Amino acid sequence: MKFGIKTNTQETTWPDMLAMWRRADAIEAIESAWVFDHFYPIQSDPNGPCLEGWTVLTALAHDTNRLRVGSMVNGMPYRHPAVTANMAAALDIISEGRLELGLGAGWYELEADAYGINLGATVGERMDMFDEGVAAVVGLLSQEETTLAGEHVQLSSARNEPKGPQRPHPPIVIGGKGEKRTLRTVARWADHWNTTRLTPEEWAHKRGVLEQHCADVGRDYSEILRSMVFRFDPDDMGELRDRIEMFAELGVQKAVIKMQTPHDVRHVDLVGVLAESMA
Repeated sequence: MKFGIKTNTQETTWPDMLAMWRRADAIEAIESAWVFDHFYPIQSDPNGPCLEGWTVLTALAHDTNRLRVGSMVNGMPYRHPAVTANMAAALDIISEGRLELGLGAGWYELEADAYGINLGATVGERMDMFDEGVAAVVGLLSQEETTLAGEHVQLSSARNEPKGPQRPHPPIVIGGKGEKRTLRTVARWADHWNTTRLTPEEWAHKRGVLEQHCADVGRDYSEILRSMVFRFDPDDMGELRDRIEMFAELGVQKAVIKMQTPHDVRHVDLVGVLAESMA
């Protein structure tokens, strides 16, 4: 089992986030660290503070040395896919090949409506936009030139130079659990599939759906890393361990621990102890 921490950029400060990541960077058993990509806090007061994710992730990558770094996950509608690809290439260079590129279709209507961001008129349109966006990002990160004549994304001999050190591109992390569209996109493009808030029975079912999508597109399911986000409770580390072990038996390979805010570096040490004990 691999372990990561997730420090959402809401209800926190830059010094506190940096302290969390520097502590995690010093603990070998913690393999990765993650932020999220939202402009408003989620699941809390939307009027609260929230730092922009790509900017923070770049700074955190620069100020760490070992951790794999990424966002779970970047909302495709928030930036043109070509912009996302250019940012990813630059961050892969800055981090010396430690970027994990998270991608998702987007869902938070409150911030999208406030900023005039088009999430798609229907879920189907949103997923069409996502599929084309992933194809564009992967092309721009792996090919010398990319042309795409999609309904939502059009590229004409588009270039993205310089590319990062990871080839053919940074690992693509796709988050979500929609069975008809999201998991099909995972089967086609993802190196890493992330989920959250599922029961063991639900996760096992989604895994089976993904396996079928992989078979349909000729993909080896075992090539895709499976991770899940777990909520952190410093007062019940035993329950967290039991839950991780339960999902590990079902095929989850990485536990990403969502840290509480305000951030407390002592909590990173607790995750480190847990990770070392389950190595």
